[in-house]
Amino acid sequence: MLKTLRPSRIFGLKYRLRLVSKVRRIPMPLLSILIGLFCGILVWLALDQVQSRALRDIFSEELNTRLDQQARETLIRFESYVAAHTSTTRLLANHRNLANYLEPIYWYDADGGVPVIHYENPPWLPSAALWQTLVRPSQVLLMDRSGQTREIYNVGDDSFPGDLLQVDELFLSGPRVQAFMTTLQGKLYLLVSETAEDATGTNMGYLMLVVPIDDRFLDASQQGVSTGGVVVALMDAEQQFLASSDPSRVPDGSRLEQISERFEVTAQSFFEYEGSNLNTLFATLVPRSSVEATLSRVEAVDRRQRLVAAVAFVTVFTLVFYLLSARLNRILRRISHFSRRALGVEQPVIEKGNQIFVLEDWIRQFIGQVRRARDQMRMEHETEMQESEALQQALMEGALDSIITIDREDRIIEFNPTAERIFGHQRSGAIGESISSLVIQSESRQSFKRMLQRFTLSQGAEIQETRSEMEAVRSDGVAFPVELAIKPIRLQQREVFTVYIHDITNRKRAEQEISSLAKFPSESPSPVLRVNRLGAIIFANPASALLLEYWGCEKGQTLPLYWRKRVSNVFESGRDWEVELTIGKHHYSLLMTPIVELDYVNIYGRDITAVRKAESRAREHQQELVHVCRLSTMGGMATGLAHELNQPLAAIANYANGCTRRLQSDGRDEHDLIYALGQINSQADRAGEIIKRLRRLVGKQLPVRVVADINELVREVCTFVEFEARKTGVVIEQELSLDGLPVRADVVQIEQVLLNLIRNALDALLDVDVEHRNLVLRTGREGKRIQVNVIDTGPGIDPETASHLFEPFFTTKESGMGMGLVISQTIVEDHNGRIEARPVAGGGSCFRLILPAYQADEETDIV
Repeated sequence: MLKTLRPSRIFGLKYRLRLVSKVRRIPMPLLSILIGLFCGILVWLALDQVQSRALRDIFSEELNTRLDQQARETLIRFESYVAAHTSTTRLLANHRNLANYLEPIYWYDADGGVPVIHYENPPWLPSAALWQTLVRPSQVLLMDRSGQTREIYNVGDDSFPGDLLQVDELFLSGPRVQAFMTTLQGKLYLLVSETAEDATGTNMGYLMLVVPIDDRFLDASQQGVSTGGVVVALMDAEQQFLASSDPSRVPDGSRLEQISERFEVTAQSFFEYEGSNLNTLFATLVPRSSVEATLSRVEAVDRRQRLVAAVAFVTVFTLVFYLLSARLNRILRRISHFSRRALGVEQPVIEKGNQIFVLEDWIRQFIGQVRRARDQMRMEHETEMQESEALQQALMEGALDSIITIDREDRIIEFNPTAERIFGHQRSGAIGESISSLVIQSESRQSFKRMLQRFTLSQGAEIQETRSEMEAVRSDGVAFPVELAIKPIRLQQREVFTVYIHDITNRKRAEQEISSLAKFPSESPSPVLRVNRLGAIIFANPASALLLEYWGCEKGQTLPLYWRKRVSNVFESGRDWEVELTIGKHHYSLLMTPIVELDYVNIYGRDITAVRKAESRAREHQQELVHVCRLSTMGGMATGLAHELNQPLAAIANYANGCTRRLQSDGRDEHDLIYALGQINSQADRAGEIIKRLRRLVGKQLPVRVVADINELVREVCTFVEFEARKTGVVIEQELSLDGLPVRADVVQIEQVLLNLIRNALDALLDVDVEHRNLVLRTGREGKRIQVNVIDTGPGIDPETASHLFEPFFTTKESGMGMGLVISQTIVEDHNGRIEARPVAGGGSCFRLILPAYQADEETDIV
């Protein structure tokens, strides 16, 4: 039944036919030019969107990079400017004018009153031309060691902030030179301080520069560098501007949201002023007008480049299409003539026009050729299948694992050569046999059957593969562990399974060795622990029970605060740390070894109780011998001294008695009296000479100075007094620095000082209960000084006693001579150090030994 077409559809069909006819008559080069123009414009429109977006991204990224770089440069110049103030403060504080001025001055803490104010250059500062090269500070303060302002030099016209009459002790406890920003009476200031010493090197107080941070300071901090309208400012945490280099454009007190409409703002934190009481940000403000001008120039260049690129794209595409079409047109003409002669069919050939449409008329004749080619391809496919089977056979024979193919009934279909070699069965005898009864050990056959049933019982969800470990058996009955994997292969008519069997005997043996090695720390009789960076105990063997009981924690819990700090210090230093620990009657040597890459610390303990007992007995015997030797020496000295002094003293007494008798008998013989008094004088000189010889005997000799670690000296002295400490029930805690503390000193003399301080502390602890007796030895470094603190929990030092501690023959002991601290102070002063004593809050006292640290460039005898 014919279908009637509507008139509109007939008109459309005729129009398309006429269009196709016209297209067929268009020459191919002209058609290629039109297509090239169309494709060039289309490709350019697509690339233009990508290029424009990429250019905008590149400009934005480059702009942010330049803004960040400029912000970093302005911050570096600001910090350099602050550093210049710090250097100037150091120069002023170490100037000879200030040292000479402070030489005769001594400030007492009880002194009060109004500080001295100078309006002209004070005598303790050099000429203003020598140091006022920076922005003038508002004041220069001279303070004592307690932070009280003693003298003020008003450099500028700004009023003096009353908050600086007394400086916080936290500020004075920092390093020698400090520079931090703060607000005083609503204004932002930079305070730079340096320790002031007199001509003898005594610390008298501090010299402080008070510099207002305003537009002059910020503008001068950029050191005259042209910033192109850039404004630098300081901003607090609430995004409010405290000061700026251009108050007309960025007023003080304005907020960030008000300024961000006209400026690009980059804020950075100060890392050098963490001690400041302000959370201040350094802001760099770039005018948006300059950014927009740069953007306009970039867009203008971009428009020109895009126009040139568009013309180039369209031209290249058109030229390429034209050249290709011309070449293709010639090729199609040759193909048309060749095909016409090859097919022997007369085809209408249009000599002018599009040759592609000419080929459409005779291309149908190639269909027969295609059918013949299909038969040929089938033959080639069969050949490829044979080659694929041969390749698969080669893979099966060269596989390192046993590969066995089975069907659903567990019968072997294929048995590769590796399986023949491992299990000892020939392929011909294995095919058709049950795999579970042939190569699977009897205890593992049920597990294998369950693995195979998973494929038959799965509904809907396809299982790609299943794996398990079990026991296999060779032909000689020897069982061995294997890893077995089953993978299904679904064919058109049936489903088979490939079983991969991998011998894991070596792997099991390696796992057993690893397991035995893992048990080694648990079987060790010495404590072994593992602690992470946070101080949590990850592992502890049974021998560590006593240590865990001492620390009051268990596995999985964290160590006490002191030991957590030690673990953190070991991590930061990256070096081993060894310490001795006493728990009841047991002594342990603990070695902390950091494993930085795995983020934990191993603690190895060693029981040294027997060693320490033997050393203690040896030291007790040695002390007894030294005591006997000392008594003998003192007895000999006393006898010799008494004999030497007895003769002049007896002569003085005789002559004095003779003079007395002559005067009582009214004798007037002046010559006899003068002679007797001369003899008294002569014998007194003789006694004085004996005393001088005794002083020369016990006086200072040329010391033998060597470089020694103060930590080692402290450890050695603690071994000397260990017996005495144990008798008094005191455990000496050694909190020694992890870093070496080298000093250049006479080792015997310094050990004598340490021994005297420790014995004094032990004597003081006898006045308190046993449970309150604690003695701590702490070492550390402060600048170029080495400190040893001897801290006890005894009755302490009262103010009256403290003022007489270092006086000769002053003692608080019933049997003391009062010379121990005097001699110790003499030795330490000879080493350019000092001894300080102070009470400890809550009871007790602290004696601090301070020695200069050894510098590598010093000339010394190293033993």
